[in-house]
Amino acid sequence: MSTQPNPALPPVVSAEDWKTQLEALLVREKELTRAHDALAAARRRMPMVKIEKSYTFAGPNGPVSLLELFQGRTQLLLYHFMFAPGVNGWPNAGCPGCSMYIDNLGQFTRTHLAQRDVSFAVVSRAPLEKLLAYQKRMGWDQVWVSSAANSFNQDFGVSTEDGEDHGLSVLVRDGDNVYRTYFTTARGLEPAGTIWRLLDLTPFGRQENWEDSPQGRPQGEPYQWWRRHDEY
Repeated sequence: MSTQPNPALPPVVSAEDWKTQLEALLVREKELTRAHDALAAARRRMPMVKIEKSYTFAGPNGPVSLLELFQGRTQLLLYHFMFAPGVNGWPNAGCPGCSMYIDNLGQFTRTHLAQRDVSFAVVSRAPLEKLLAYQKRMGWDQVWVSSAANSFNQDFGVSTEDGEDHGLSVLVRDGDNVYRTYFTTARGLEPAGTIWRLLDLTPFGRQENWEDSPQGRPQGEPYQWWRRHDEY
């Protein structure tokens, strides 16, 4: 006979009851999947805006144009990484949250993206030497360029008088012409960060106090637990 464990844990039920409730939840999950599919279809039908300026970034092998970040491919995912004065970690480290995103996007993610004609790169306002030093510390190998010498961050709306923001810009090119098709930030970026989706599958969830969780589950302030992976 089973006994009820710690009251902070889910209730114990029979295998039959558990299967019934799981199947009901999977119906709702399938509805959500179809809603995501419909949203993705609408996103694919978004118009685009031409990038009129000619941007040059500082890269590890010399100056890099926006067009060159495509690496010969048609589509580009460009992550705006918060690494600038006033950001947590400055001057020697980048934003902890942005760092968690990059941790989720390893080499093989980029390998698979490339098979669908998509490149991935990162841009920050910090000088190149700071980017390279932090990249080495974190063990990353993605393309990362500095926009310190141009107005790219300001033009793309991620550096303002109110401070820095992060986000993901989606770009496409037609020959030498580059267009912006989509941008998202904050929780809109969660699909790119598998850690949050995996935590959503667990009984305790993300353990943040904005979540609707049963009484007794561990919860705390959002974002406060986030650390760079070598600081836990």
